[in-house]
Amino acid sequence: MTDLARPQMPRVDHAMLWIDAPAPRVFNAWTDPRALIEWLPPEGMRGRVARFDPQPGGSFRLTLTRTDGPAADAKSTDDSDVVEGRFVVVEPHARISVEVDFDSERPEFQGTMTMEWTFTTDKMGTTVRIAAWNVPPGIDPRDHEAGLASSLTNLSRYLAKEAA
Repeated sequence: MTDLARPQMPRVDHAMLWIDAPAPRVFNAWTDPRALIEWLPPEGMRGRVARFDPQPGGSFRLTLTRTDGPAADAKSTDDSDVVEGRFVVVEPHARISVEVDFDSERPEFQGTMTMEWTFTTDKMGTTVRIAAWNVPPGIDPRDHEAGLASSLTNLSRYLAKEAA
């Protein structure tokens, strides 16, 4: 069977990190727009929140801008990714599921991506897992997983600093 004839498995990008904080603090860092913009932008980016209503059916609009200037993989402008999202599921301290669309004229970045963040507490902290499916084909899987991992590392640092 050739690669063209083989059925394609749906793409799901993942990231996971154990964080030294209880799930309520992790969840609150996700649902507070001032906190979110501090830790969500991956390394090399900064963010801005235009709209944020973290409840089922609520929406958000974020702009992530590269700190080092234009890039070929920018989705909305030469140096920015503008994200329009909708909250599908908001289970306090347990799970957040969002649908995300990039504000992009480029077909390779269009389509609705679903991202689910889960927070599992143990006696010592919280394991945060991210799964993203229906990822637009223009997003390189390795770059996406590295960006997700960078956001999780930022979240861990943010919560450690906040606790100090």
